[in-house]
Amino acid sequence: MNAGIVGVGKYNPEKVITNFDFEKKMDTSDEWIRTRTGIEERRIAPDEINTSDMAYEAAAKAIQNAEITSEDIDLILVATVTPDQPFPTVSNMIQDRLGAKKAAAMDISAACSGFMYGLATAKQFIETNTYKYVLIVGVEKLSKITDWEDRSTAVLFGDGAGAAVVGPVSEGRGILSFELGSDGSGGKYLYQDENGHIVMNGREVFKFAVRQMGESSLNVIKKAGLSKEDVNFLIPHQANIRIMEASRERLGLPIEKMSKTVHKYGNTSAASIPISLADELEAGKIKDDDVIVMVGFGGGLTWGAVLIKWGR
Repeated sequence: MNAGIVGVGKYNPEKVITNFDFEKKMDTSDEWIRTRTGIEERRIAPDEINTSDMAYEAAAKAIQNAEITSEDIDLILVATVTPDQPFPTVSNMIQDRLGAKKAAAMDISAACSGFMYGLATAKQFIETNTYKYVLIVGVEKLSKITDWEDRSTAVLFGDGAGAAVVGPVSEGRGILSFELGSDGSGGKYLYQDENGHIVMNGREVFKFAVRQMGESSLNVIKKAGLSKEDVNFLIPHQANIRIMEASRERLGLPIEKMSKTVHKYGNTSAASIPISLADELEAGKIKDDDVIVMVGFGGGLTWGAVLIKWGR
């Protein structure tokens, strides 16, 4: 039995903060932010909307898109580093709100790689015939852990949620290969400090990401028994356009074959890949039997890549 994505959904807060808004309150400029990161604006959730609220909205859409009901879900995995509180988990909270009465639930904390860890976990449960449908949500309210006085990080992050239902798909389709990894020695380059704020050594994270994203993409292609020429579309973690471009060039893909949403949402951590997937499906850029590489990296340091042949 092959496991693949059978439904997707997303939620983006309404409030938009542009680069020009940052120009007014700190020593930076739209041009500086755009040329170095590719970000033009980002979405920020209001105080009354928490991580679980965004997760619920994206999850409900994914379940509807999969043409199943909440009661069909066997397991809920929520990838986040910004839960409402340590426990109950976001997955527990949305399990109740969705009415997913038979679902087990747990959160995954792997920073921006979390959604990839969720896909790899779901694949095991489905292909061993333990569960039929697994709901995965990547969701972050990074605005609550961003230091808005730190211009090196404040301009990077946004809030949002993306979700996918993973279930059985036809022979030859679905998740064909994956790679997960960790290098804890790099934790000092990207972490949450004693004040609860994100701290990042941009130069070191950039070097790591450029190398690892490309390597992992090539590794999952090889594991699936395919070549770079077989890849139809790349969905990289939307952290920085230069890192994304480096991954695209390693695969030899034309620019129109790479998802780019970083300009309108910023870096939404675990939510970035599922939000991008939902956007590209809406735009009609992904077709049945397309070979897609999804690849991310994040704090930990962690990384993950998945190769999927699209379709039910």
